[in-house]
Amino acid sequence: MEEKIKAEFLKSGFTLEDEEEILKKCRAFCLNYSLEPSDLVSSWEVYYLNRQLDESVVKDADMYGFLGHLQDEQVEAVVKREPGLHMYSFKDVDMILNDEGEDSNEVVLGTPSDKSEILHLDEYNSAQKTNGNICSSGRISKLVTPFGKRSNKFVVKLKIDNLPTTETMNGMHHHENLEDDIIKRIQPNKSYSLVVHRSWLEPGCRFIYDRIEDRFNALENRIRNHAAALVASGLYEEPVDPSVASQKSIFAVGMICCDGEGHLNDKSILLQSSVEHSGGQRVRLELNKLSHFSVFPGQVVGIKGHNPSGHCLIASELVDSVPLSFAADTNLRPAKKQALDEEIQATKFPSSPTEITLIIAAGPFTTTENLLFEPLKELLTYATRKCTQLLILLGPFIDSEHPQIKKGTVDLSFDEVFRLEVLRMVQDYLGYMGSNAQPAFDLDPLDIKHQITSLTNPGIFEADEVKIGCCTVDILKHLSGEELSRHSVDGTPSDRLSRLASHILSQRSFYPLYPPAEGVPLDFSLAPEALNISSVPDLLILPSDIKYFVKVVSLGGTSEGEEQMKKCVCINPGRLAKGEGGGTFVELKYQGSPDKMNASIIGI
Repeated sequence: MEEKIKAEFLKSGFTLEDEEEILKKCRAFCLNYSLEPSDLVSSWEVYYLNRQLDESVVKDADMYGFLGHLQDEQVEAVVKREPGLHMYSFKDVDMILNDEGEDSNEVVLGTPSDKSEILHLDEYNSAQKTNGNICSSGRISKLVTPFGKRSNKFVVKLKIDNLPTTETMNGMHHHENLEDDIIKRIQPNKSYSLVVHRSWLEPGCRFIYDRIEDRFNALENRIRNHAAALVASGLYEEPVDPSVASQKSIFAVGMICCDGEGHLNDKSILLQSSVEHSGGQRVRLELNKLSHFSVFPGQVVGIKGHNPSGHCLIASELVDSVPLSFAADTNLRPAKKQALDEEIQATKFPSSPTEITLIIAAGPFTTTENLLFEPLKELLTYATRKCTQLLILLGPFIDSEHPQIKKGTVDLSFDEVFRLEVLRMVQDYLGYMGSNAQPAFDLDPLDIKHQITSLTNPGIFEADEVKIGCCTVDILKHLSGEELSRHSVDGTPSDRLSRLASHILSQRSFYPLYPPAEGVPLDFSLAPEALNISSVPDLLILPSDIKYFVKVVSLGGTSEGEEQMKKCVCINPGRLAKGEGGGTFVELKYQGSPDKMNASIIGI
């Protein structure tokens, strides 16, 4: 078994530092938890990404933490099988031993339920807001939270600078603790436009409505569209039924499936072709002859190979992306166009390259200790100093898993907390910055007549001709747990984060994984239109629990001697709040190309 475990680690691109000791412990893990070597390595990959380990080296020092991760997975599996079973944690035991529990008289300062008055300041002053806590009497308490006591603020964790030295963002890498910063507002003549490409749902649509017919049609259409694109490129012939025995080399298009429950492995890969070409039949797919590949359930691929027995398609080439299209989205009718004024909307930008500055942050926006939204306040303070053109905030805004919400200590609804906390802070920020900070937006559902707009999830929009796609579902984490990959035999290290992000673009879908991860509200009656990425965006924002990153992903290659390449900047800003402390966000200056950008991941 140890040799199989070692082979699985090497296949996934990992090396073993203390091989003998690590394999001995991994063998014990497999025996204790009834795991196959492939399942063990899949769990390690999830642990490796979640812990944000920098090197693809398995170390003996990480085995203790990995054991805890495996135990957590076992607990989750038991809870899923027996939903009514309560699993006690060390925290529960401490509460019982110290007579603490839900019946104890507990006063939580600063939660929305304790606030009978909302303090509005005419001037945006973060120093007065950050550590202040509004009590029911309206007075400001002196409660100091762990987040407020932190010493390091706005520390650059990662920086990418492709701009000339004279064009870099002034002071972007400096700490923002100076009290004498001068606020330089955007000049009135610098106006910006925004176009939203995602249409809103019709009234009465229900996300929980998912028919088998809709699911079948969505998957069938994905396979057919990929097949049509590959044939139209002229590089591939018309696909045939892969389940028919043939000694000749054939070309087939289908969706990767797993034979049974669990994760993909070399023996469980199936290819499901379309009803048009094979009646929807599945055939076992063998990839042993390929030097490298990366597959996951739901991925639509083209396969060149042969099927001598009719039971197994032996692949000699795998095509995991469709040919690129550089055409603009002429068939997309914007749901609504928002701009500063009609004159700006008609402005053309043919001569100068597009330039835009952004700050991107993803929730949660408050720490687990309270609902004060201190990280959001700090972020808006930073954005105030930087005078950013576009501020992108991605949910969750109110986390249903927040301890105070789960304990029932909050008397307000999610919508009320969102209005009183999140929107109020953003409105104060916009009121201070003036009308030139961002395009004039509206938020119809909440009747907010300020410079804010809400987007569908996923959503695509253009800001000054920079096309931006975003999706808050953690597809990167879901793919990391389901992907099966093999690297080149030359030992060249693979950038797994870039590869995970490239799957989204190559599959032209914000959520190409099927079946979806548990808890994902995927409605297949809406999926084809809502999830489709018709052309590669300039920026792709994918918030995830795995390690933050800014990666330039290249798609395409050479075709008939003509280069066809498209670059996209893929961004995982991390989470603005992590536990009781702060997380990260991204500041970006983009000048029309990934080769001309300045990006920093900043710890708050």
